[in-house]
Amino acid sequence: MIRINLLPFRVARKKENIRKQISILFLLFFLTIVTLVWYTMVMNKQILSIKEKTKQVNHQILKYKKKADRVGKIKKDLKILEEKLEIVSSLKKQTGKQLILFDGMTNLIVPERMWLESFETNEDKVTIKGIAFDNPTIADFMEKLENSSIFGKVDLKAAKIKKYKDGIMLKSFELLCTKEQPKEEKQVKSK
Repeated sequence: MIRINLLPFRVARKKENIRKQISILFLLFFLTIVTLVWYTMVMNKQILSIKEKTKQVNHQILKYKKKADRVGKIKKDLKILEEKLEIVSSLKKQTGKQLILFDGMTNLIVPERMWLESFETNEDKVTIKGIAFDNPTIADFMEKLENSSIFGKVDLKAAKIKKYKDGIMLKSFELLCTKEQPKEEKQVKSK
C-alpha cells in the first residue's frame, strides 16, 4: 500500500488561505480608507458650497435689509407728511371760519361806544373781552350777537368797572358765546 503524506499539502493550503484572508483584510481596510477619504472630500465640498451659499444669502439679506430700512423710513416720513397736510388742511378750514367770525364782528360792535380787547375761539365757543362806556352798550352788543347768524347763545361772564387814566370809569366785560353751525354742517351731523 502506498502511503501519501498529505500533511505538507494541507500546511501549504492553510498558508495560502491565511495569505488570501490577510490580503482580503488589507484590501477591505484599503477600500474602507479610500471610501472614507472620498466621503470626507464630498462632504467638505458640500460644506464649502453651503458656506458659499450662506455667505451669498447673508449678503443679499444685508442688501435687502438696507432697502427695507429705507422703505420703512420713507413710509414713516410719508405718514408724518400726511399728518402735516391734514393739519394744514384743517388750519385752512379754521382760518376761513375765523375770518368769517372776525368779519362778522365788525358789523356787530356798537360804534364809538365800545371796543374789543381780545377774541379767543375754540371748536364751538368764543370768548370776547372788551371795554364799553356803560351797561346798555354791553346789552346792545349782546343782543346783536344773539341776533346774528354767527353766534347761538351769548352769556355775560363778567362785567367790572375799571378806572383808567385821568379818572375815566369804563366797564370791562367778558362774554362767552357758542358758535352757530353753518347749515351744511347741521345737515351732515343730523344724517
